[in-house]
Amino acid sequence: MLDTLEFVVLLLAAAVVVVALFRSLDLPPVLGYLLVGALGGPHALNLMQESAGARHLAEFGVVFLMFSIGLEFSLPRLFAMKRIVFGLGLVQVMASITLVTVLGRLLGLGWIAAFALGGTLAMSSTAILSKLLADRLELDSRHGREVIGVLLFQDIAVVPLLILLPALSRPAEELMFTLALAALKAVVLLLLVLVFGQRLMRWWFTLVARRRSTELFMLNVLLITLGLAWLSERVGLSLALGAFLAGMLISETEYRYQVEEDIKPFRDVLLGLFFVTVGMLLDVMEIVRNLPAVLGLLGALLAAKFAVVFAASRAFGAAPGTAMRTGLWLCAGGEFGFVLLSQILGLELMPHPLAQAAVAALVLSMLAAPLIVQLSDRLVMRFVASEWLLRSMELTRVAAQSLNTQKHIIICGYGRSGQYMARFLEQEGVGYVALDLDPERVREAAAAGDTVVYGDAARRETLAAAGIMRASALVVSFAEAEAALRVIHHAQALRPDLPVVVRASDEAEMEKLAQAGAAEVVPEAFEGSIMLASHALALIGVPLNRVVRRIRDIRSQRYALMRGFFHGSSDVGEAGEAGGARLRSVTVPPGAAVVGRVLGEFALDEFGVSVSAVRRRGIRGLSPSAETRIEAGDVVVLLGLPGGLETAEQRLLGGVS
Repeated sequence: MLDTLEFVVLLLAAAVVVVALFRSLDLPPVLGYLLVGALGGPHALNLMQESAGARHLAEFGVVFLMFSIGLEFSLPRLFAMKRIVFGLGLVQVMASITLVTVLGRLLGLGWIAAFALGGTLAMSSTAILSKLLADRLELDSRHGREVIGVLLFQDIAVVPLLILLPALSRPAEELMFTLALAALKAVVLLLLVLVFGQRLMRWWFTLVARRRSTELFMLNVLLITLGLAWLSERVGLSLALGAFLAGMLISETEYRYQVEEDIKPFRDVLLGLFFVTVGMLLDVMEIVRNLPAVLGLLGALLAAKFAVVFAASRAFGAAPGTAMRTGLWLCAGGEFGFVLLSQILGLELMPHPLAQAAVAALVLSMLAAPLIVQLSDRLVMRFVASEWLLRSMELTRVAAQSLNTQKHIIICGYGRSGQYMARFLEQEGVGYVALDLDPERVREAAAAGDTVVYGDAARRETLAAAGIMRASALVVSFAEAEAALRVIHHAQALRPDLPVVVRASDEAEMEKLAQAGAAEVVPEAFEGSIMLASHALALIGVPLNRVVRRIRDIRSQRYALMRGFFHGSSDVGEAGEAGGARLRSVTVPPGAAVVGRVLGEFALDEFGVSVSAVRRRGIRGLSPSAETRIEAGDVVVLLGLPGGLETAEQRLLGGVS
């Protein structure tokens, strides 16, 4: 039998091969780790024996996973999505656990085992679903926001479940006292960390960062993560809770993204080891013998979670099509189910055959998740009659926007790049129609006079409604290659002669996009190099100074024109997002105190805010003077940083204080 070092070496060798294979097949790596564990474990080839050292090492994978979840735990973000997260998310988790607990009791399970199974099956895969949403450009769609909100609550719900499950293993007479004591400890620790920890953490990280040592910074991250995990365990709680609190502390500092990048290699490697140890619990022969039970549990999991999510989404006001899509996306299991299941097995809260069936059902459901997502649109269109009406209304809005346009440019995606391009086209007098899937951004930009409409550019019928047969060009302004390929495919089918310009994040995507039919591919890395080269040539005195000066003049005009952008949820986490200037449209209602006054009275520059434009009766005036008098119904477009915009909007609508 292998010792700990041999175990880890063999694990790494097998994981490299299997994970590479699974990535090439576009399958989640977690399934590869589970397969490695299942094949090498005591129930199959018996090449690896889980030792105490390997098990403790694997526990750190869960610690770093919970730390990463804590990093994503943004209080402002939770507040902005509170209705979905603490409404729909809470209902989904509680209803799923309750339903499984009741069914388990009816089938003869003990209530503790039934409850533990409910917590395991209630989870969905954050890693798989968030990637699918991003690849399909559906993060800002209605069902996309519901899916992300529920996943966020599930991530949070793991923390109390990890505290609750050990308490359930105690004798019945001690249960209430144990639960109350665990809850009290968790609340006290949470309050101490949140009340005193935020300021201390910011000061400490600033002190460490000033030393400008990558090694010291990394050591500090490990110290904070493992130190709080140790402290949490010392007071009788779980390692995972301490790691989660450490992530929460750092999430509110400016070092969050750097920490996330530094910790990712540790998290992924150790989490892979954790999933291998879970895979070693799989007894393939027992699963084959109980295959009807496994398939029955899989079917019950998919059907029950779909029904719960669909009903909850409808109860929170979603349209039938949106509710059905959300249910289909969330019906499969997730990686947190394995985290809970490993703790359940360690505490012996569940019979071994049921645990085997649960692991197998979770694996099969995660394999089925991408297929279910792929079929979701067809299923919704097949079974939800109102979806055809909603789709036709969406297309009607797109068609109405493009009805009077000729030789226009269709802009697919109205993020930062799309907006900058639209302003440039306006200056040249070229018409455009922009398509975007962020309803909030569309509403705000349209109020400011931009020709943007809600619509999915990756759909053939949307491009047709946008007037692709009359357009002079089509531009894909987002950098997601797979979605861009779908747009190019539909454009080629509808208008083979239409020039398509595509944005690419790097040169690796150039060949693929060009072969698909793009007339021009603009790789961001190349454009950055061209800018660097032009400055370098000017500095070394290359005799093209007049051309360089002209280019500089053009650049300075464009940069002035393109300052700021209408912020959307897809911009969260992008480079420069935190400190970049933004635009905000403020509509002046009749009777407001601001009506009849000039812009100069409000001294908005005190907050670092300027007025980019004023739109009046459908006409937009750029860079208005301080003497511009405001009328009822005006849309004032403000430019500034987020904090300043809030204050400026209050002063503008509330009058001069």
